[in-house]
Amino acid sequence: MAQRCVADEAFVWLDVREPNEHALVSIPDARIHLLPLSRLAAERLDALPDAARAQDAPVVVMCHHGVRSAQVVAWLQQQGWTNVLNLAGGIDAWAREVDASIGVY
Repeated sequence: MAQRCVADEAFVWLDVREPNEHALVSIPDARIHLLPLSRLAAERLDALPDAARAQDAPVVVMCHHGVRSAQVVAWLQQQGWTNVLNLAGGIDAWAREVDASIGVY
């Protein structure tokens, strides 16, 4: 799934980790929007970047291990989003399975 999402330029990526986590390890891709879960909880749908506002927008949500992102995916689906995916295993799995150069924390 991850490779398909990377290859497909249409996907918008939401990184729901906190800024201190993002500073430790991040995937260098302009499509990835840092949207900390704390901000999403406070601002709700208003926090979404423009590219992810359409309910049919293809969105991948990621965090450290995939737990917080799974919660965000479920919440977005409850709000009517129809094309939202969780990056299972999070950035930790990405570093182990796709790009070891970004490291783990």
